[in-house]
Amino acid sequence: MATESNTRSHIHCNVSVGCSQLSNENTNSNNDDLLLQHEIEVIQGILESKSKYRKIVQAGIARWVKDFQDGRIEIKTVEDLKKLIEIDIELQKEEL
Repeated sequence: MATESNTRSHIHCNVSVGCSQLSNENTNSNNDDLLLQHEIEVIQGILESKSKYRKIVQAGIARWVKDFQDGRIEIKTVEDLKKLIEIDIELQKEEL
């Protein structure tokens, strides 16, 4: 009988350890899910911001072209347009 009691204790310990491991695995899985969800939300926020920035840059380019066509901007300010185009290209590269 002493052997049977030892075996039962050993089985009980193994079951307890197994349950503890499952609980830890579930906790780790939940933490991983929460971390992944947070990362997704951060990336979505960044993408939304970039989209807004591109709209601002595109509006700036359109305004520059219109002002240039209307004669309000002289050739010496082309550097401003160049900067807007470079910003737009950088934002597009990051989307890929």
